[in-house]
Amino acid sequence: MLKKQRAQLILERLNSLYPETPVPLDHSNLYELLVAVLLSAQCTDERVNQVTPALFKLGNSAQTMQHVPVDDIYKIVRPCGLAPQKSKAISNLSKILVEQYNGEVPEDMDALETLPGVGHKTASVVMSQGFGHPAFPVDTHIHRLAQRWGLTKGKSVTQTERDLKKLFPKESWNSLHLQIIFYGREFCSARGCDGRVCDICTSCYPNRKNPFKANKA
Repeated sequence: MLKKQRAQLILERLNSLYPETPVPLDHSNLYELLVAVLLSAQCTDERVNQVTPALFKLGNSAQTMQHVPVDDIYKIVRPCGLAPQKSKAISNLSKILVEQYNGEVPEDMDALETLPGVGHKTASVVMSQGFGHPAFPVDTHIHRLAQRWGLTKGKSVTQTERDLKKLFPKESWNSLHLQIIFYGREFCSARGCDGRVCDICTSCYPNRKNPFKANKA
């Protein structure tokens, strides 16, 4: 099966399994989405959703959060891991948003990436899920699955993102990155599938004899 054929098969299966793609991070505005995505780095969405209600009671906008002491933020986000860095980033980015963007989350990838604690993946999620602009956020999980499914040989999430954008139509990007995450959690986890178990893996590579080892991001 050619790479383009695999991509088409994957897109059809995922659209069938996950016709709806709700954002798994609970939020009620763009600021909350930005903070939740920042917190999700090296942390599960489930845990982020457990801590954000208390956090957003302290401040659910840049204007209110800028006045919250970093220690108070830290006490709440501590379960998310990397809490010292994340609590400082939330405080600092809130002040920057107020000072430079009238308290609003900028609708610009480059501007987002300059904010403390906001990398390319976080900015991509906000641009795609917050503003609806086509983007393909790639984390280590998507990187792993894309390799298992023969969509990329990239050794970094950056290369994998480029390869996936070439393979799939732009109008599918925003939902597809979530569909891949949903599928990975349900059927093709790091431990639950070695490239020879789940439906997509066996459909793409029916003759695969040995466990697949991905290039780590």
